[in-house]
Amino acid sequence: MSGQKAFSESAKSGKVLLAKCSKCGELHLGTVMFCAKCGSRKFDSQEVDARGTVATYTIITVPPDGFEKYAPYAWVVMALDGTDLRISGFMAGIASPDDLPVGVRIRVTGDDERGVIMERD
Repeated sequence: MSGQKAFSESAKSGKVLLAKCSKCGELHLGTVMFCAKCGSRKFDSQEVDARGTVATYTIITVPPDGFEKYAPYAWVVMALDGTDLRISGFMAGIASPDDLPVGVRIRVTGDDERGVIMERD
């Protein structure tokens, strides 16, 4: 299974697929092709619970073609618990900053045509 397909399947089950470099131990998201630290292309895969906190986001009120039915929504960057990694994804129903304070607990709940789906934890 390709890295992106495996990553998507993990997200559908509320997990994040990680890739740990077999050479230097650097941790990456599971879609990586080579290690950013040492350049190796060999990884050991692992899944972790997809929970964390909102690091930042942007609210989309004028969506691109095909996403009109979802607006307003937020494109969120989540700091993944227990790692230095961040993952981005879609969160429905966010119309103002009051709806989603930075630092709030969130989790990955799926993956579809919108990308990784996130909700409050």
